Amino acid sequence: MLGVAFTIGVLLALTGGTDARRCVAPEALVSRMLGQLEGSVSVTEPPNPSVLLAMNLAGGRDSDANKLLLRQIEEEAVKKAQGKMTSGQVALYVLALLSSCQKPQQVQALGQSIDLVRVLQQKTDEEVASLETDGVPITSLFSVSLDALALCLVQAGGYESAAVALARQVLKPGNQISVDTRAMVVQALVCTYGHVDLQSVRDLLWKAVSTVTNDFLNEQERRKGQIGNIYSMGVALQALETSSKFYAPREWDCAQAFNVVYNHDYHLPMAIAQVLPALVDKPYLQAASLDCTAHTRTSPDQDFSLSPSLETSQDHKGTAAPTLTATIEVHYSIINKLQGAHFNHSIQVEVPAGSTLLRVLKVAEEKEPDTFSFKTEQSSWGPMVVSIHGLAANPRDRTFWEFLSGKDALEEGVGTYKPHDMEHITANFTKGIW
Repeated sequence: MLGVAFTIGVLLALTGGTDARRCVAPEALVSRMLGQLEGSVSVTEPPNPSVLLAMNLAGGRDSDANKLLLRQIEEEAVKKAQGKMTSGQVALYVLALLSSCQKPQQVQALGQSIDLVRVLQQKTDEEVASLETDGVPITSLFSVSLDALALCLVQAGGYESAAVALARQVLKPGNQISVDTRAMVVQALVCTYGHVDLQSVRDLLWKAVSTVTNDFLNEQERRKGQIGNIYSMGVALQALETSSKFYAPREWDCAQAFNVVYNHDYHLPMAIAQVLPALVDKPYLQAASLDCTAHTRTSPDQDFSLSPSLETSQDHKGTAAPTLTATIEVHYSIINKLQGAHFNHSIQVEVPAGSTLLRVLKVAEEKEPDTFSFKTEQSSWGPMVVSIHGLAANPRDRTFWEFLSGKDALEEGVGTYKPHDMEHITANFTKGIW
């Protein structure tokens, strides 16, 4: 791990030093979000390293929930890191452990030991090789960005080639890369820029970071504070916090962007985990430079008993849900004009008011199972639809099911989005870069 003093010095140099105009959210909001993250920790659910990372960056390191989550992550690492975990998942585990002042090179749990950094190097090398030969990574550019950032922070080999590949991708004409991915690329490139000497590489990284961040600033000005969608804001704010040197002499109106975040009530732990570090001006880039002796924040509810309260899911409040009597009608279509036998099917379904989109999909499947069958996989963002009408998304060819309301892409997943009466929801099989 980098020495604390050295890392802080590098980060201050890259971001232009301390700035009295930096934005920091009200303490009450930070404490509430920290409490929401702590409440999401469960002994019955897979551990989320993004949650642990955010809790540590926000100063909530000493809670029982934090300690439980750290233990779960260490156990998952020794069981799964070398197998099914993607490179990006391993990178998040490395970042979470760094922010917990643990050594990812020596993770010990369940009587076993693993070097997560070595595992990450191997998986990152495979991602970069795929980018160089096929033009796309094995998983996603977002994952490769996490890989490069984590390896850079521990100063292990492999991050420079990954950073160069990422820089070329964001500068490639016509590449439609999401705000989330470009924002994570920025943090990886800013870290790499501070450690490379070759001028041609430095010039490439500078151009890529400057291009992305100026695009973000232009979009923020055009959209009165918003960059991407509301769930992109966390990583976008982190990117702008870490890169002021690259868009100078331009100044960032962080107050305008923060107001967009303040006006949204985040509930998903993953969304909170990305926005909370930005709100305390502690982006992922600082995961290896936290003062582990500093006092920590207290959330509104710190009385965690690991049994049974942490066994309770986030949605369970211990009270009966209100009975829904009113119903709404939703028009639901599934469209494939991309692959194999094309199709376009529609159905009208009736669901209780306040139902999620997932409920709409289930009712449609119940009514016409041969047409509207679907499959989901659990992700850190909730259930993700991976197949409809027998047509499955494929990360290798960049295909996925995109949900739209009218012509606008939904900002929330099927497990959280709640359609309104007479809304037209479309699931469109599409292809893109992320």
